[in-house]
Amino acid sequence: MKKWIFLIIFGVAFGFVEAAVAFYLRQLLNYHSGYLQDGYSVILNLGLIEFINPATPILQYTRLTYIEMTREFSTFIMLLAVSYLSADRFKKRLGAFLITFAVWDFYYYIFLYLLSGWPKNIFDIDVYFLIPVPWVGPVITPLVLSVLIFLGGSYLYLKKVPEK
Repeated sequence: MKKWIFLIIFGVAFGFVEAAVAFYLRQLLNYHSGYLQDGYSVILNLGLIEFINPATPILQYTRLTYIEMTREFSTFIMLLAVSYLSADRFKKRLGAFLITFAVWDFYYYIFLYLLSGWPKNIFDIDVYFLIPVPWVGPVITPLVLSVLIFLGGSYLYLKKVPEK
């Protein structure tokens, strides 16, 4: 149970780090809403998540977009590393990954709101990820998914498994 609590603490702290990065980028690039003002074409629409091809790079510059994609990839590596270190079996490691991912993503929006006042509401459109293409949709989608992923991850992580 103690490790479960520390996974949550890590996720909350990491959520702040991510929100701070987003806040800095928004300030430096003068983005306060509407990343996709130049339009985009939809590659795949899953209802509450769309995979898109933007008309212009989301972060104004192709190089900056690639750096941000690399940062996103590094985020997953860090979540995987913490998950690996927190357990000795695959199901528990998967549970740890789901816990840290869900808490990180949920608190990202909490801290982004506290730092910048955005999102104004849970139906504001956000860019979730850039890998392999940008994913967009309303803020409510990752919030609801985070709660469900957290519950599933906690089940996997806290479930007693027989010794080998």
